[in-house]
Amino acid sequence: MSRIADLLGALRREVGKVVVGHEEAVRLILIALVSEGHVLLEGVPGLAKTTLVRALAAALGLEFKRLQFTPDLMPSDIIGTQIFDFQTGKFHLVEGPVFTNLLLADEINRAPAKPQSALLESMQERQVSIEGAARALPQPFLVLATQNPIEYEGTYPLPEAQLDRFLFKIRLDYPSLDEEERVLAQHRGDTAGLSTLLSSVHPVGGAEELAAAKEQALAVEIRPPVVRYLLELVRRTRDNVHIQLGGSPRASLMLQVAARVAAALEGRDYVIPDDVKDMFAPVLRHRILLTASAEVEGLGADGVLRSILDAVPVPR
Repeated sequence: MSRIADLLGALRREVGKVVVGHEEAVRLILIALVSEGHVLLEGVPGLAKTTLVRALAAALGLEFKRLQFTPDLMPSDIIGTQIFDFQTGKFHLVEGPVFTNLLLADEINRAPAKPQSALLESMQERQVSIEGAARALPQPFLVLATQNPIEYEGTYPLPEAQLDRFLFKIRLDYPSLDEEERVLAQHRGDTAGLSTLLSSVHPVGGAEELAAAKEQALAVEIRPPVVRYLLELVRRTRDNVHIQLGGSPRASLMLQVAARVAAALEGRDYVIPDDVKDMFAPVLRHRILLTASAEVEGLGADGVLRSILDAVPVPR
């Protein structure tokens, strides 16, 4: 078994001490970390999104910070600012929460354009600009943003340029009956009980393990027929009758990167079409914009993407 697969197994065991279910989300977040991509988590309140990220950070031995996005949020609340010290007569930098490994941007769509643009630079360049000077962020650096899919009051739609910076959009659903029963048995429901559970999570990896996993993924081969299959899938989103805005070349690149890591997770040094199909919806669902008629008909992004997967021949 590959090193990255071993890491995933260990992560699931440790995160499972605190969070019941969400195993696919753990897998996709690990793929994002190895791919140096960011993740948009969508789910109704109460699905343990924050707890999931905290448990992942603890299991990877990475620094974690949480930032609540609100309409009055300022860019300096994210990146930090220069403060004048009257004792020394000099300015010194007070770093914002973006200087971390895992940044949970909670309810990201509640902040207006200025703070969003500040976050955009950190997501794309892995740096922030403060008083005209660029400062590099810690490595690894991953933004895990959450948004509520049903509440629109007091929210700002994320611009397409920012959505395109997220590698995955992961949808978290309600747990099954058995899973919810395990939640009730495992959790007391108070802060002290959650802290006790989080303290039981032991680091099973870290920055070095993630770097080694990235090197393993970079060595994964993707053959020309699979590349053409990948490109055909993305290009079909650009001329589909139900899609107003299709996937960009960045979408093709991100799909290739994610498919490589997915193949490495399976212990293979080559990509197969199933790896591409597996990553297609998480990579593309937030990068396409459906037409008004498609929304009137009740078609969702996943359904349209599934129809594209069914229509494109799989290479042998």
